[in-house]
Amino acid sequence: MKVLVPSPLFSYTRGRSEVEAAGRTLAEVMADLDVRFPGLRFRVVHEQGAIREHVRMWVSGTLARSLDVPVSHDDEVVIVAALSGG
Repeated sequence: MKVLVPSPLFSYTRGRSEVEAAGRTLAEVMADLDVRFPGLRFRVVHEQGAIREHVRMWVSGTLARSLDVPVSHDDEVVIVAALSGG
């Protein structure tokens, strides 16, 4: 499936804004992405295995509140990182 990655994570994806991943849940997609792009998962998922609070993930336009959300090969996953500062 297609995964859209925010620019703060481009250093993990070799500058790519769109990558491919496989899995039946968001947890499996993130595990697959971590194999392909080491370190990416840690920037999105914290040590307790949940989506970090400054990150939002959408699956085909629906906000995912956990990594247990089922996905299919034709879904599009969008990862958004919040900006902060002032």
